[in-house]
Amino acid sequence: MLAIFWLIDTVIGIYIFMLIASAILSWLVAFDVINSSNRFVYMVGDFLYRITEPALRPIRRIIPNLGGIDISPIILILILQFANMLIQTDVRAALLGY
Repeated sequence: MLAIFWLIDTVIGIYIFMLIASAILSWLVAFDVINSSNRFVYMVGDFLYRITEPALRPIRRIIPNLGGIDISPIILILILQFANMLIQTDVRAALLGY
């Protein structure tokens, strides 16, 4: 049973890492530090977009763009951290009796 909680924690951590990587990559492309015409950069960016966009889209619909600044990744990271904390403490205690 502890392995399930470890797996949930790991998956959420990896997804948060992908959200941060996607945000950093978008900044690097926007400031012309890296070229999105490069095949490798395009493939990495496309992968990160396909992984993160389904979770970010509902948040972007609710929260408007703040003058060109997209805060939806920050909000999603906070939601994921809260959910992970809730799962790792309350749900774990209820199921395992800790």
